Amino acid sequence: MSVLEISKIWNKIICEVSLLLKKEPILSDFYYNCILKHKTLSSSLSYILSNKLSISSVSEKKIRKIFNYIYLNNVSLVNVVLEDLKAVLKRDPVVTDYLTPLLYLKGFHALQAYRLSHYLWNIKKKLLSIYLQSRISVIFSVDIHPAASIGSGIMLDHATGIVIGEGVIIEDNVSIFHSVTLGGTGKNDSKNRHPTIRKNVVIGAGAKILGNIEVGLGSKIGAGSIVLENIPSYVTVVGVPAKIVKINNKEFSQKNKDNLSCIINNFQYGDGI
Repeated sequence: MSVLEISKIWNKIICEVSLLLKKEPILSDFYYNCILKHKTLSSSLSYILSNKLSISSVSEKKIRKIFNYIYLNNVSLVNVVLEDLKAVLKRDPVVTDYLTPLLYLKGFHALQAYRLSHYLWNIKKKLLSIYLQSRISVIFSVDIHPAASIGSGIMLDHATGIVIGEGVIIEDNVSIFHSVTLGGTGKNDSKNRHPTIRKNVVIGAGAKILGNIEVGLGSKIGAGSIVLENIPSYVTVVGVPAKIVKINNKEFSQKNKDNLSCIINNFQYGDGI
């Protein structure tokens, strides 16, 4: 993503806030501190996250300094932030602007905080990374191990109760609803004991995907399902244990990967709203 595109989206967010100031003056200080006083999206996000993740003995100022440094030296992370914002705007029917996920959606906040903890984990700052994981769990009720690998264009919808284990791999453009567990079975002693989720997968609320298994490209996991075996590409699975109930049209699924209301017609994914 180009610097120009990043700048355009940030300017759009500024415009969105400017309109809201007139509608709700009581929130003017909130809008100013979170958005208007910042020159970049990354600075704004650093401020928002550090205020949520700090404690009295680990100040907001210290955490924000770390976050700002990471974003300043890793433009690719800022690009991923924008891809995640776009994913929410495209797939969540109640979101009509970029500002809403940036300010209010804890799934987006938890995901971006995980990305920062993942970066710290990879540069051997594991103690700080684990601190952030703990705070993310406490504040957002989302537990993502910092060693997990998560692609871009991800939507964590509602997000409460999501658990993602250490060895999990999630590819691009995946949508995950609340109370989903991506974990181990407790029976596998191998190093890789967690699932791999391929591109464009939708995982319904309360689904559990356990063990060193793979969910194939473009597949959908119904709400409340328990998945214990490999799932091929472009199928819908439902049940305990999960069984294939539909084979999806590959071309149609690829073309409409961001239109959840279209690709999950008659599919129970358990959205709370």
